Amino acid sequence: MLTCIIRYQIDPTKTEDFRRYAQNWGRAIPRNGADLIGYFAPHEGSATQAYGIYNIADLASYEAYRARLAADPLGQENYAFAQKERFILREERSFLKLASAPNAPTTGARR
Repeated sequence: MLTCIIRYQIDPTKTEDFRRYAQNWGRAIPRNGADLIGYFAPHEGSATQAYGIYNIADLASYEAYRARLAADPLGQENYAFAQKERFILREERSFLKLASAPNAPTTGARR
């Protein structure tokens, strides 16, 4: 399993446009084959950094997913929206593999 982390630099005056973009991906990404963890918009601290995070089986699955997403009507609309409104200034993708076992939930504070 790979985790794709997309780091966005966004125009801080267009955060609401990014939120709309993120909500659209919230519908389109899962139906095209990736396990969406979520999109994250600025809240406190940097007003220009945002993230999109999802899991995909492998790079071959990623390529097939990207083709489906590009053909999806909402995907096409969202790409066009981002280009027209220019709220994304920079976009970087990293593919990471989990390097630690998932942590067990804790039931109380550690002493």
